[in-house]
Amino acid sequence: FFAVAPDLFWRLEPDVQLTDKSQAEWKRAFELMQAFDQDAGIEDIKASIDWMRGQVGCNGKVGAVGYCLGGRLAFMTACRTQSDASVGYYGVGLDDLLDEAANIKTPVLLHVAGKDQFVPPEAQAKIHAGLDAHPRVTIHDYPDDDHAFARPEGAHFSADSARSANDRTLAFFRKHLAET
Repeated sequence: FFAVAPDLFWRLEPDVQLTDKSQAEWKRAFELMQAFDQDAGIEDIKASIDWMRGQVGCNGKVGAVGYCLGGRLAFMTACRTQSDASVGYYGVGLDDLLDEAANIKTPVLLHVAGKDQFVPPEAQAKIHAGLDAHPRVTIHDYPDDDHAFARPEGAHFSADSARSANDRTLAFFRKHLAET
């Protein structure tokens, strides 16, 4: 696989680098997230997909993967672009995007943390109610895990759940992005 990480915050703060290691960085991350124009971000993702498809060695298939806000953007990518497969890890606010699910034309894999402090049980229930029957969406729940369970060295890292989610993601991308 090739990997591209577009600088989605370039309009707000180009080349920003944040971790979860300090309150100041958490605060800055939330400020950027609140100020972020998600529609413009999807346009940047579309441009990244188009660019990737033109690269030597690319078989023409491009997927998207994201975590937290990126998980939301991966879902939006599935709804609004021509990506071939999309994966969202603990995507925030997906319950507010369910009206876009009819636009999903390619496979989507979602990893949902059952104890996600940013995606409460009511939101998770709405996500399941809105997507469980969708023929292109697969949802895996991690009932004992909190947000960011797949982030090594993070406060809520779960090695077993991260391994499971990452293995599922790899199998999903191999299935949907491999040459046919």
